[in-house]
Amino acid sequence: MKKIALIIPLVIFTFSRTFAVEGMWLPFLLKSLNEPEMKTMGMRISAEDIYSVHESSLKDAIFIFGGGCTSEIISSQGLLLTNHHCGFGQIQSHSSVQNDFLKNGFVAKTFADELPNDNLTATRIVYMEDVTNLVLFGLSPNMTTEQREAMVKSNSEKVLAKADKPAGTEFYIKPFAYGNQYILICTETFKDIRLVFAPPAGVGKFGGDTDNWVWPRHTGDFSVFRIYTNKENKPAAFSRDNVPYKPLKHLSVSLKGIKPGDFTMVYGFPGRTTQYLPAVAVDYVMNVQNPLRVKMRAASLEVIGETMRENDDLRIRYAAKQARISNGYKKWIGEGKGLKRLNALDVKKAVDARFAQNAKGTEFEPVLSQLSSLYIESYDYNKAYDLYVEYLVYGPEIFRFARNFEKLTEGYAIDKGDSAELRKLTKNSAGFYKNWNLATDKKIFAALTPIFIENIPEKFLPAALISAKAKHQSNYTAWANEIYGNSIFASSEKLIPTLNGLNKKSAKAIKKDPVYMLMQAMYTVFLDDVNPTYEKKNAEIEKNMRLFMAGLMQLLPNDRKYWPDANSTLRVTYGKVEGYEPVDGTTYLPFTTAEGILEKYIPKDEEFDLDDKLLGLLKNKDYGRYAANGKLPVGFTASNHTTGGNSGSPVLNADGHLIGINFDRSWESTMSDIMYDPSRCRNITCDIRYVLWVIDKWGNADRLVNEMTLVQ
Repeated sequence: MKKIALIIPLVIFTFSRTFAVEGMWLPFLLKSLNEPEMKTMGMRISAEDIYSVHESSLKDAIFIFGGGCTSEIISSQGLLLTNHHCGFGQIQSHSSVQNDFLKNGFVAKTFADELPNDNLTATRIVYMEDVTNLVLFGLSPNMTTEQREAMVKSNSEKVLAKADKPAGTEFYIKPFAYGNQYILICTETFKDIRLVFAPPAGVGKFGGDTDNWVWPRHTGDFSVFRIYTNKENKPAAFSRDNVPYKPLKHLSVSLKGIKPGDFTMVYGFPGRTTQYLPAVAVDYVMNVQNPLRVKMRAASLEVIGETMRENDDLRIRYAAKQARISNGYKKWIGEGKGLKRLNALDVKKAVDARFAQNAKGTEFEPVLSQLSSLYIESYDYNKAYDLYVEYLVYGPEIFRFARNFEKLTEGYAIDKGDSAELRKLTKNSAGFYKNWNLATDKKIFAALTPIFIENIPEKFLPAALISAKAKHQSNYTAWANEIYGNSIFASSEKLIPTLNGLNKKSAKAIKKDPVYMLMQAMYTVFLDDVNPTYEKKNAEIEKNMRLFMAGLMQLLPNDRKYWPDANSTLRVTYGKVEGYEPVDGTTYLPFTTAEGILEKYIPKDEEFDLDDKLLGLLKNKDYGRYAANGKLPVGFTASNHTTGGNSGSPVLNADGHLIGINFDRSWESTMSDIMYDPSRCRNITCDIRYVLWVIDKWGNADRLVNEMTLVQ
């Protein structure tokens, strides 16, 4: 089978009203696929400057931050820049009512003041290599799914065994384009990452949920960390003996400014897109999946919002949880509206029709009908899966917490009171109760449980829920009061003494706890009845999507530029600085300034308040060298195709210099994970000059600015 890179048609578009370019491109293929177009659009560096194996290049400054964001090295001493919302969990973990870093910000005055973070990592790509031919060697169209998977696994193991393995690196092979392409990826992961700078809420969270996914934007969504290594500059666990990392490459920071039409490039790790779904799949997303998820999260957010307004302690406890739930909630609303505006279903149906016509008499002829049948067969399982995930992963936390005790209670032999499992549970329990509130969790249970019961297919509804609903006559508050009131998991005062004196008898008693029993009832149905068939059906869907994807490229080669969907691997996307017209009669300029912050400012408001120092600096227009034409730049939009995972990605100019940090898309752009609209899709960037101004003027952290390589 040919590599996808060889069969993707290279199409150079002629731009009229917009410079938008769809696609998230593999950096090591830019030279063959994208460099001419990028040069035509104004890029002054080469593809080799962006990605090189033999020399240091921009890729060596780009890191995965934690599990799902991007970050970049901006100094020769390992200074790491990412979004405020990406570092939010770490900032929250260091915060208390006495030291409220979420509200007031944090500035490490010296290296010694930089704060360590448990389990936080930063990972860079050492190299990527297309190994499609090797992984697919020996495969035939007549193989069963099981035979194909076995052959792919065997071939992959051989490739990994022969791969070049620099010391301290890790390797894996990742499928692209639904298994039509395979890439070998070598990584290096750093484990000592310390918090250096967090802006106050009036910068990092300015605008809150009201402005989330919205343009014009005035949020300084950034935070600063630092990578530490051992004295040999190698990854190491946290130690006070560790030293700042000396990177192969760090980004130069531009103070030159930008103007409409300037070339821009985003370099990062986009999470997931599904650009090539057939109509039947898009129909499910638009009309079933997203509406259900939005409904569940709206109920949670109403409860959490009320909780956070009660006092500062509860605000800190629930800040990270609220942000995690809210982000997807608002995104899915915008995605639905955008897909409807683009008539996505009609567009997809038209593509499917052309595919079916061209596929007659080929190996691709049955693919669409098979996909349609599979989606119909898996409908109930997909719906149940989505509801269980929203309930068990994003709903009442007490059930996820109780599940941690399964190993202890399900046949676990307690021979010693100091068992490793017991110590781990005791430690984790302290962390759980630190960030949890009983009354709030009860309200979330009462709000989400009826939505879950009313929408899930009846065959996947646990008997325990049915009987309890009948017992309490659908009074979910009374039900919550009963199970939480009689549960050992409802307070540390009940649980910790039990753990300290645990024996076989008390371990068995935990199994009869009402929360534990309901948790087990729900997980049993999910894991035994829902998930196995869900996984099986989706594996069959993936198999057919592999053929559908290959068919699209072969049968409809002139429809579009084909690029592999985002899958949390290193990608480059490019476009230009430009505004857009979201609806008829409305035009959005591509820039915002500090004047807009003062226009939005509302004293004592939870989303639009400013601290006194920040307010004074802005009113006095104390902008220093970061001003442009007497104004302080704050944000800008550009036509770079981004998605989740691009949060924290550097936005670079034509010379590869850092001009901003990507943190969002416009609300009209959120459908771009499924369908891209060049006239509306815009990424939202925090201008690097605003970042520097906050660090320098508000934080008085000139030591950090002095570390950077500034391009005047």
